[in-house]
Amino acid sequence: MMANLSARCYGGESDLTAIADLINTCEEVDRLDEGTSISELQQKFNKPSLDKARDIRLWEDANGKLIGFAQLWIVEPGEVIDGRLWFRVHPDARGGDLEAVAIAWGEVRMREVSVMRSSPVKLRSSARAEDGDRISVLTSCGFKADRYFFRMARSLSEPIPEPQFPEGFWLRQFPGEQDAEAWVEMFNQSFIDDWNHHDLTVDRFKYNLAKPDYRNDLNLIAVADDGTFVSFCYCQISVEECDRTGRNEGWIACLGTRRGFRKMGLGRAMLLAGLHRLKAAGVATAILGVDTQNSSGALRLYESVGFHNIRDSISYVKDI
Repeated sequence: MMANLSARCYGGESDLTAIADLINTCEEVDRLDEGTSISELQQKFNKPSLDKARDIRLWEDANGKLIGFAQLWIVEPGEVIDGRLWFRVHPDARGGDLEAVAIAWGEVRMREVSVMRSSPVKLRSSARAEDGDRISVLTSCGFKADRYFFRMARSLSEPIPEPQFPEGFWLRQFPGEQDAEAWVEMFNQSFIDDWNHHDLTVDRFKYNLAKPDYRNDLNLIAVADDGTFVSFCYCQISVEECDRTGRNEGWIACLGTRRGFRKMGLGRAMLLAGLHRLKAAGVATAILGVDTQNSSGALRLYESVGFHNIRDSISYVKDI
């Protein structure tokens, strides 16, 4: 470890200001659209799957200043447990070995998880395609690129076609928490064939429903005549993020159609319905992320309704 550097666990909400300051200092230099606020950190750290004592790590210099932060999102269930490592190092402290130290901490933690749960594990992280320094750190620590993603945008000032639903299917807003199990079952059946899929749990979905920015009018589902939930478009608007960036954006956070109901036009109809809802909410630009290697044709669908790529990112993986 670097000289005069101390590592410690997360100390509770008294650390939030220093963590937010570090992340936002990095954002001023890196321009990764990953700034944050104290309230946003509180929300993230309150995820039911996060073990705050063991899945967060802080590094301070000899003066007690926070210069490094790392966090693991441990994703399960699945055949392999994924640990998704997110870390930031203060711009003035880069070029040493703190980045490698943060990665090594993630490896140690994931080995603990492997032993505790008797399951194979992988460590994952990501980088913007143009972020050569981050890519160099990851590859030097044994990570390999295994997936490529676009962030795409569409102006909502451009005309949006009206959604056309196949006969026997109806657009509805998600009824509410009482139908959480049906929504989660639809979600998991929609993504079961996708790369690196991990089932969503009801608890995690209910956590999302309780977020301050959650809006039921932006959680749309297509329902079959027999009441089955068959397709969905889950949109989000982060008021704090828009205030911080000065951009008026909303997300197509999740779009999917369950097995047995694909190739009928439901995905396109749900996407267009979501765009109409975002526009009605006053959003100027719709944003989404897409796996460029997805075999479902998602990228072609998004391009066909006017989305264009604004950012490339790469997912990296290391077997532990």
